[in-house]
Amino acid sequence: MPILNRAAELQDEVAEWRRHIHARPELLFAVENTAAFVAEKLKEFGVDEIVTGIGRTGVVGLIKGKGEGRRTVGLRADMDALPLTEISGKPWASKTPGKMHACGHDGHTAMLLGAAKYLAETRNFNGNVAVIFQPAEEGGGGGNLMVKDGMMERFDIEEVYGMHNLPGLPVGQFATRKGAIMAATDEFTVTIKGRGGHAAQPHKTIDPIAIGAQIIANLQMIASRSADPLRSVVVSVTKFNAGFAHNVIPNDATFAGTVRTLDPEVRTLAETRFRQIIEGLVAAHGAEAEISFHRNYPVTVNHPDETEHAVATASAIAGEGNVNAEIDPMMGGEDFSYMLNARPGAFIFIGNGDSAGLHNPAYDFNDEAIAHGISYWVRLTEQRLAFDNN
Repeated sequence: MPILNRAAELQDEVAEWRRHIHARPELLFAVENTAAFVAEKLKEFGVDEIVTGIGRTGVVGLIKGKGEGRRTVGLRADMDALPLTEISGKPWASKTPGKMHACGHDGHTAMLLGAAKYLAETRNFNGNVAVIFQPAEEGGGGGNLMVKDGMMERFDIEEVYGMHNLPGLPVGQFATRKGAIMAATDEFTVTIKGRGGHAAQPHKTIDPIAIGAQIIANLQMIASRSADPLRSVVVSVTKFNAGFAHNVIPNDATFAGTVRTLDPEVRTLAETRFRQIIEGLVAAHGAEAEISFHRNYPVTVNHPDETEHAVATASAIAGEGNVNAEIDPMMGGEDFSYMLNARPGAFIFIGNGDSAGLHNPAYDFNDEAIAHGISYWVRLTEQRLAFDNN
């Protein structure tokens, strides 16, 4: 079963939708125009039920199959862009400075719209499919809000599946794995409160910069000496702000960053050691610290049976040699994790070819992947809602 002929026929039309969305990026929950575009397309397709405003600006369309089955499978795409200025130079590049689709959510949305059109035309499945268009994946936790809004219960969703493009993976290939596939994404901000003074008289100060530097260096001991070497943890300090003059030691210094883990126990260990290291070092130097540690997206964990279904579907489209069923986990985060915590399912990567990396201002989604993505969604729906499965 290679890519579907109808999916190939739809590719140019879907690419136009993708480029329309790409040129008009919106951030987080403020995706009103994108959501309206999605809802209008679903209406054109004859989708049976269209609900807007789930998770603030999310859209869900329900398509009923030909059979009498009552099972519902959810397929999810994300809609939001990133706060970057695009430098791709493409004719459909962002028209809004400071906003661009640098992660391919425009492609995800367009592919799922293409699948919705196909499924509404054929309805060759026994049950219902819920096409889920989610806002605020890029840090806003839109997936969490859609779950909290009762989406799973409202549409009786039993299984849920997600897909994301992956630069470097050839077009036409897929990759996934059972278990943890993407990391928990915790965030921290720490302010060291010392005592400022003249840079030529450091003995009369409590230098928050020197203390902060020691803390940042020692935080790397979490990975190298606190955690099991076989259980991943990343601690990255990405901001350090302090001072205003060459000859003044400031009162305060602030640094911030992220902790990434693939295991709940390691996640708790990392936070515990994080606090202990900071509190110990500031006490040793007579300073104080204000610590904000925010647990953000949880680990994205693929369920075993559903991952096998995803691999089987991808293999039917691409061939077994073009599906990596044991890709290494990634330390990036994904708020599809909330949906996988609510229902069994699986997250899969689809090849974007030799493109710029995700979150890069030169990135663009590869339209050659569209037919493969549509075929995956359609075949997965028909497999999970086959007439002999209900």
